[in-house]
Amino acid sequence: MSKIKTLRPSLKTVLKTSTVAGLAAVLLTSGLPAEISQTFAEAVKTEAPAVPSFANVVDAVSPAVVSVRVQSRANTSDDEAGNFSFDFGGRGFEDLPDDHPLKRFFREFGGPRGDGGDDRADRRRGPRAEGRLRPRAQGSGFFITEDGYLVTNNHVVSDGSAFTVILNDGTELDAKLVGKDSRTDLAVLKVDDQRKFTYVTFADDSRVRVGDWVVAVGNPFGLGGTVTAGIVSARGRDIGSGPYDDYLQVDAAVNRGNSGGPTFNLSGEVVGINTAILAPAGGNVGIAFAIPASVAKDVVDDLMRDGTVSRGWLGVQIQPVNKDIADSLGLSEASGALVVEPQAGSPGEKAGIKKGDVVTALNGEPIKDPRDLARKVAALRPGSSAELTLWRDGKSQSVKLEIGNLPSDTSDATQPKDEQSEQQGPTASDEALAALGVTVTPSEDGTGVTIASVDPDSDAGDRGLKEGEKIVSVNNQDVKSADDILKVINNAKKDGRTKALFQIETQEGSRFVALPIDQG
Repeated sequence: MSKIKTLRPSLKTVLKTSTVAGLAAVLLTSGLPAEISQTFAEAVKTEAPAVPSFANVVDAVSPAVVSVRVQSRANTSDDEAGNFSFDFGGRGFEDLPDDHPLKRFFREFGGPRGDGGDDRADRRRGPRAEGRLRPRAQGSGFFITEDGYLVTNNHVVSDGSAFTVILNDGTELDAKLVGKDSRTDLAVLKVDDQRKFTYVTFADDSRVRVGDWVVAVGNPFGLGGTVTAGIVSARGRDIGSGPYDDYLQVDAAVNRGNSGGPTFNLSGEVVGINTAILAPAGGNVGIAFAIPASVAKDVVDDLMRDGTVSRGWLGVQIQPVNKDIADSLGLSEASGALVVEPQAGSPGEKAGIKKGDVVTALNGEPIKDPRDLARKVAALRPGSSAELTLWRDGKSQSVKLEIGNLPSDTSDATQPKDEQSEQQGPTASDEALAALGVTVTPSEDGTGVTIASVDPDSDAGDRGLKEGEKIVSVNNQDVKSADDILKVINNAKKDGRTKALFQIETQEGSRFVALPIDQG
């Protein structure tokens, strides 16, 4: 009996065992107590850095930004050929590779017309109307007034016959062309509708600095409203598109279809209008160009008021003044605009401006280069008076003139052209110009001398002179022979000049080149 009693646990032992088991069960079912769980690591979490968000800007300006769809009249032969205006990254359907999935699909199940690729469906549908509207381009734009005036690029609407504006909510509205300007690549459309449109204003871009944040809104590749952000990379870019190039360069992603769309500052003001990209691979590489607001505002105002742009006109062909040219003319610095040729009957010619003059100031404002002169003259009102400061014959002088009205786009300037004269063999007098790297022969028409040969290793060769080009003047003095050239050069040597200014004429126009002269 006592043996059995020793094997039986006491009540206290049973209670202790039950308590431990119960606690274990509770822990397994309900988790660790707070005191124990605090010993484990928490999930990683950091405070976000204070960076600007573009959301407020985008919310405010997006209703003012639109997509612009352009249609043009297709001729009958295009219709009958069944050419569809598919846009695959800028290519039409016929430009797609033969192994493209869409081409394989249409070959197997029918042409783009859905008729098996033949003309049976055409015969069933009957003759097509001539001059059918076909999609031609798609770009972007933005409202600048509540009553429906909007801005886009000229190259978006150029040659278009019908225009459709697509709002950010998908609403499609017809628009009419108010005016366009190819020189600045700007155009204005007008939507006639009873509603009041959300619109944006132009910024004071003189306050825009390299490094400022900007937001581009547009319709890249026809995707619809898209927003990208970046910074202003540079100001005053000349991309060779025209005499008024003064672009902002931005690194916000801009692609095909963004043309005509706005670039905003963080206040929601338009600092530029996207118009071009540098795209060696066909898409965005972070180099985009926008027309500055200051340029756009004046042009847009003119287009809204008159449908055309009125610009001042001087009527002279000009080129930059580099250091060599400055030295040859006795200028202290390489600035201003060198007159290559005044146009016959132009305000410049009437005022007595001559080839070889350097325009150094306009109405007292210094001229930095030809673009600077072109922009400042264009900003003057036609018929107004102006005073030009010229550098001529080693000294400064002033002329007054009445600013003309710049002719239409198709007649910007008359470039002097000459038929290429028949080459003749070099004469003995050419040998005297060997130090310059050229030999010359008199021109058949009696004006200037024709370059018979150019030493590629000479200064003339380095500066791009070519056989067949004409030298019409040296240091602004007309020349008709090698002897005339030598006479001018000798006079320049007596004046202590180390370079002579040659006027070179080709069928494309004239230019000035400064060549070093032998001091021996």
